[in-house]
Amino acid sequence: MQSAVALPFSQTPLTRPSRLLGSTGSIFSTPRSLRFCGLRREAFCSSPSTHLTLRSDRVRIPSTRFKVSAAATTNGAPPPKSFDYDLIIIGAGVGGHGAALHAVEKGLKTAIIEGDVVGGTCVNRGCVPSKALLAVSGRMRELQNEHHMKSFGLQVSAAGYDRQGVADHANNLATKIRNNLTNSMKALGVDILTGFGSVLGPQKVKYGKDNIITAKNIIIATGSVPFVPKGIEVDGKTVITSDHALKLESVPDWIAIVGSGYIGLEFSDVYTALGSEVTFIEALDQLMPGFDPEISKLAQRVLINPRKIDYHTGVFASKITPAKDGKPVMIELIDAKTKEHKDTLEVDAALIATGRAPFTNGLGLENVNVVTQRGFIPVDERMRVIDGNGKLVPNLYCIGDANGKLMLAHAASAQGISVVEQVTGRDHVLNHLSIPAACFTHPEISMVGLTEPQAREKGEKEGFKVSVAKTSFKANTKALAENEGEGIAKMIYRPDNGEILGVHIFGLHAADLIHEASNAIALGTRIQDIKLAVHAHPTLSEVLDELFKAAKVEGHATTKTVSEKVAV
Repeated sequence: MQSAVALPFSQTPLTRPSRLLGSTGSIFSTPRSLRFCGLRREAFCSSPSTHLTLRSDRVRIPSTRFKVSAAATTNGAPPPKSFDYDLIIIGAGVGGHGAALHAVEKGLKTAIIEGDVVGGTCVNRGCVPSKALLAVSGRMRELQNEHHMKSFGLQVSAAGYDRQGVADHANNLATKIRNNLTNSMKALGVDILTGFGSVLGPQKVKYGKDNIITAKNIIIATGSVPFVPKGIEVDGKTVITSDHALKLESVPDWIAIVGSGYIGLEFSDVYTALGSEVTFIEALDQLMPGFDPEISKLAQRVLINPRKIDYHTGVFASKITPAKDGKPVMIELIDAKTKEHKDTLEVDAALIATGRAPFTNGLGLENVNVVTQRGFIPVDERMRVIDGNGKLVPNLYCIGDANGKLMLAHAASAQGISVVEQVTGRDHVLNHLSIPAACFTHPEISMVGLTEPQAREKGEKEGFKVSVAKTSFKANTKALAENEGEGIAKMIYRPDNGEILGVHIFGLHAADLIHEASNAIALGTRIQDIKLAVHAHPTLSEVLDELFKAAKVEGHATTKTVSEKVAV
């Protein structure tokens, strides 16, 4: 991601007129457009240009036909005839890194431009350091649970922690991964160019003060920044975003978290394990609205209710003032529907976890007639950038958070790889419904595909039945051996043909378990086939094994049996 300079973008297009604060990561007009929480826009869009059609034999994504405009030039100047590079990538986050490595593998001369530090948000201010903090919180939570430790026959004295040591662990991990990414690109011959990058015109990029280079193809991968809604004054000390929180400069006695999506949930896990009391402020009527409702209900019972957490739902934080002159952080709450004043909270700190906004200002998009939509760069299903006239901009692509299709680091990387496949001659369309998401609380939450309400809505529109299968971690030997039997796995599917529509897991190592389901969706594998797969015993993978076997499918297996004997 490029350097996080001050963004002059307007807040108004990013939220509903009626919404001030307290969203769980949504910066769109309706809850069904939530992308921060991993909801897929394609699950609801009825437009033939973006609708994902689930067929009985495969996942098919209809192609949008655009006329490629050859007139997209700067002041009438034609594109260059020779190029410095085959591919230039603006932004060296996880998405840009994945695209660069795949491009080199395909034989492309590649350069990547970074205005801040290699690794972008994920490595430096996001998923990497947050997992370091969550690793600490998981161990603290286990050591603090006397009943849990006694069940193993273990006796542990009071657990403590060194705040600076915890912060150093997160920072050291980010540094290590950042160096790994940098070295991997250098070793493969990727040119890493330092400076803010922008598009000058067709196939032409400027970086730094006055460096101009050309490329056959350009990928924009500039990522996102924390979204701070109107009415919040962030001082970086007592009113903070996730960028500040990951530094763990303090552990407040009482912290309010605005938004109960992924970011809010994960930080509540960290802060409560380290001794803080947490108050959630949520604009919608329930916590965790972006998750499958059944998973949310169980997760609240395990992750919220037993811990030092209270919450206000159906309210906006209309104003937040940092602590100063001996006064605490002041939070004004209003009713989400009536806008009437409901309460005033006085807390030690406030974390703004209302999602992320695309970092697309200053990229020179006007030079190729591209108009952003709520800050996002419009693209088609192949990540090709669309200009203000609805035409494709030749040789220009956008991946990751900047296009808003699915704001996850691994989605950005997958999109980058897909683009490289296309520019090297192989048509490729990424199925976003097969990309998993995870929340690394203790226990974890993971998901892929549609939630049950989404699937039932789709079934009603397209005329097919929807069934649900469930299994419990309480029946899994490995989970019981770990004394971690709390959790369920849930699969939504079509009983007529065995198509997997969605899988949701809450339990021990859910983030690792989800990939069998996501790969099945990506490859179009049917339940009647995958239920014949063998899983090692005793492992947590048997949770998925039992889930597949619990499904009632009308069709028969299509997998061919291996009749040939193998010498061992």
